[in-house]
Amino acid sequence: MEAASPATGRVKLSGLDSRTSRRGSTKSWHPTIAFIGKGRKSVSCSAGELNKPLELVAVSSRHLTDDSVNLGKPNVFVPLSKRKLVGQTFCSARVGTFHENSFGVASHAAEEKIGVLLLNLGGPETLHDVQPFLFNLFADPDIIRLPRMFRFLQRPLAQLISVARAPKSKEGYAAIGGGSPLRKITDEQANALRSALEAKNFPVDVYIGMRYWHPFTEEAIQQIKKDGVTKLVVLPLYPQFSISTSGSSIRLLQSIFREDSHLAGLPVSIIESWYEREGYIKSMANLIEQELRTFSRPEEVMIFFSAHGVPVSYVEDAGDPYKDQMEECIFFIMKELKTRGINNEHTLAYQSRVGPVQWLKPYTDEVIVELGQKGVKSLLAVPVSFVSEHIETLEEIDMEYKNLALESGIENWGRVPALGCTSSFISDLADAVIEALPSATAMTTASRTISSDESDFDPVLKAFNLFFGSIMAFFLLMSPKLISAFKNNLL
Repeated sequence: MEAASPATGRVKLSGLDSRTSRRGSTKSWHPTIAFIGKGRKSVSCSAGELNKPLELVAVSSRHLTDDSVNLGKPNVFVPLSKRKLVGQTFCSARVGTFHENSFGVASHAAEEKIGVLLLNLGGPETLHDVQPFLFNLFADPDIIRLPRMFRFLQRPLAQLISVARAPKSKEGYAAIGGGSPLRKITDEQANALRSALEAKNFPVDVYIGMRYWHPFTEEAIQQIKKDGVTKLVVLPLYPQFSISTSGSSIRLLQSIFREDSHLAGLPVSIIESWYEREGYIKSMANLIEQELRTFSRPEEVMIFFSAHGVPVSYVEDAGDPYKDQMEECIFFIMKELKTRGINNEHTLAYQSRVGPVQWLKPYTDEVIVELGQKGVKSLLAVPVSFVSEHIETLEEIDMEYKNLALESGIENWGRVPALGCTSSFISDLADAVIEALPSATAMTTASRTISSDESDFDPVLKAFNLFFGSIMAFFLLMSPKLISAFKNNLL
């Protein structure tokens, strides 16, 4: 972070970079947030101008149309057909006015107690935790999106699915040591981020909030409140935004903050996605380049990006930007590799689909078989949507997909590790936190990412749903035939 210098009268401001879409001639505008260094524009101000309050408009890295920015209007997910969007993603715009001393790191840190909240999925730490973890996962309406009139089935259905899936899931976790390493790795990332920010003269407290297991987001928020944090940066550890990951966690945060008068006024800045950041792109390219060197003929290796999938309905009906962000992310990574003379062929596929609905295609397992049939002999798997090792990388990719690849005729297999605590990656996250602070504002006035019908609350309907949901859960769980049919036909 660079403070304004009275000697030069120079302050870095936000700006807009235009890029021509690779899908056509349409240009999209990519906002450049304040304090971004290399490759960003700066303007010179006179010494007199520096004595005036400076208004910053901090816009998250999204694609916008000239009529899609409404500062103060909730950003609610609606079908794409009903929204006017250019590019691939949603915007989150916030305005804040800061005097020049807000840019001085030392004075800024002395006046405020800054917190950083890392959001992640969470994972069962023991085999005993697997079934309740799965219940928490499937009870989330952003994971299983039921029509409103059937919302009373959410928890009974979650109970049924979690009971049915638990045995298979336990096998997977047993294969990687008996539990998910996600909490341990996220703790390490939090400590590394804290150290990186301290090295940049920016001391903060870093908290961890998991969506579906301990430490839960609710627990983290209570600690943030107890510690007297005066400004908060929320950083989901998902490079790309999806309503089922970052969106779900942010929706929960908004719910918590709305019910607490103190939290409702806390200035918060949410980094909704960061897949396009230079530091992230270069860190991914570094890992890919390193792994390519382990092959005897690196130039012949197919780079195989495998991302976690989402149901097609999320994208087509709910307007989830995940697919477009993922494709753009791959484009940026490959562009960076090409600047290094790496011109390998590459492909993208989606893994971890569940149930009978259609998920984003192509599917990872099907593409691996096809590549083997086409004569591909060397494959390098890149888990592009994950920054931490967990069951999808350690068991699904390293075991299931590796075995499938070898059975399909692929002779040389490699896998790029998750970013974890890679120094360049952590340093870039620290920069993202610093850049996000000027845009902090009370969450009650910030952009929202909740479902359009979530704010509707009817206590009678809630009681009705609870009553009939409990009855449905009882009959479902007492019927072995139903459970068997569900396992055979739906899972």
